[in-house]
Amino acid sequence: MWVLMYVFSYSVNPAATDDRTEWRLRPNVVFQEFSSEERCMAAKSKLEASLKEAGTKLRSGLESLQALGAAGPEQIIIAYDVECLPK
Repeated sequence: MWVLMYVFSYSVNPAATDDRTEWRLRPNVVFQEFSSEERCMAAKSKLEASLKEAGTKLRSGLESLQALGAAGPEQIIIAYDVECLPK
């Protein structure tokens, strides 16, 4: 058995908004079991591609903050990690 573990989180630099908790998301940690390393690695590859797209969509969705002069996409902190581990 193999376990796919992934972590995803994002936040906005606190200087970008008056409400420092508004744009914080606690890290999400998810575990999923696979019967083989190959299946785990295939899922890992798809998930990594999806998380990269999520970061791009999140940054583009903050145009309203940038229009207000409050923040730009460069102030977004996105972190993720995807690992396949033997069980």
